[in-house]
Amino acid sequence: MAQDPTATLRPYTAAEKRQRIFAVMAASSGNLVEWFDFYVYAFCAIYFAPSFFPKADATVQLLNTAGVFAAGFLMRPIGGWLFGRIADRRGRKASMVTSVLLMCGGSLMIACLPTYASIGAWAPALLLLARLIQGLSVGGEYGTTATYMSEVAMRGQRGFLSSFQYVTLIGGQLLAVLVVVALQQVMSEAELKAWGWRIPFVIGAITAVIALLLRRTLHETASAEARASKSAGSVSHLLRHHWPAFATVLGYTAGGSLIFYTFTTYMQKYLVNTAGMSIKTASNVMTGALFVFMCMQPLFGALSDRIGRRNNMLLFGILGSLSVVPIMTGLQSVTNPFAAFGLIVLALAIVSFYTSIAGIVKAEMFPTEVRALGVGLAYAIANAVFGGSAEFVALSLKSEGHESSFFWYVTVMMALCIVVSLRLPKQAHYLHNDH
Repeated sequence: MAQDPTATLRPYTAAEKRQRIFAVMAASSGNLVEWFDFYVYAFCAIYFAPSFFPKADATVQLLNTAGVFAAGFLMRPIGGWLFGRIADRRGRKASMVTSVLLMCGGSLMIACLPTYASIGAWAPALLLLARLIQGLSVGGEYGTTATYMSEVAMRGQRGFLSSFQYVTLIGGQLLAVLVVVALQQVMSEAELKAWGWRIPFVIGAITAVIALLLRRTLHETASAEARASKSAGSVSHLLRHHWPAFATVLGYTAGGSLIFYTFTTYMQKYLVNTAGMSIKTASNVMTGALFVFMCMQPLFGALSDRIGRRNNMLLFGILGSLSVVPIMTGLQSVTNPFAAFGLIVLALAIVSFYTSIAGIVKAEMFPTEVRALGVGLAYAIANAVFGGSAEFVALSLKSEGHESSFFWYVTVMMALCIVVSLRLPKQAHYLHNDH
């Protein structure tokens, strides 16, 4: 069992424990709002798309395509760099407040946008702008929140407390689903297409304001000395002096993001297109599985506090390598929704070895002055390239009659995670500015 070398430091007072737990909750509440707002766009698109992207206008269709690409892939790395630099030079608090403020603005903008019928091509152009703002915000949210939560979490409980980043990430997705489902129960499809789709974005903007107020109460974890350093937030310093850590984070984020998106966002389409389930049944299976997945995060985070981050990551790589092909193959012919639920939950339990501690493992690899930048930029690049392309690669291989090749692609990336995890220290690695 990995021992905490800082265990002999002064124990926390009751007031300090309360303050740190509140800080974790306040930071993670903003994370929930960020991801709620981001996913609401996807779930409501079916209702508002005709208002902004009429099929008769080819230019608008191109704007739609470009917007999805830019927001999903281009803006995340830019957000990871920009907000990582802000967090390392101006402070974690400043970065988190700014990112949730941007998300609030993007959601409010979408909620109030006139339609194509009112202002023509300006409508989809402004929708694209709002989506770019949201993409920038989400791209910067992960690294800063992961860094702050790992720094503020109490010694001996850092894995457990840091796991709430993914609790709220998954929770934001589930909350977005529930809000849309609730509106579907009380409004007709015509009402949802006319104006009802705006309600979730208004909710997102309001909750973002609440998260903003909570984050303004947070105390700063990066010292003034670290923020004033010439190397603070510097990409050149990061790549010149900390490239092994940067490459390591790229490596296991590539595999972690790929398998995460495979068993979350892509899985619903897989159950419908490959297993032949109805859309409603597949949606119910995935909603239940995601709820269980969310609840598992603190358990696996606490496990890492007992056995060490390295062992968690090795178990993730080994079990992932051994299980992806059998689970995906088994799901191909599954007809019982409960059997499908069981297989997906098994896969998500394996993914939880990674997701529960993803943020803190990355944060523990960098010094204070480039920690947020190192975490955020490496995550955003690997997530965009491997996570964002998971569905496209899977569907492309399926269309060419080589669906099983995707299973082996994920397996190879899991094997890469084993190799990369071997580079992690055998003892739990504690933060440079432990306090």
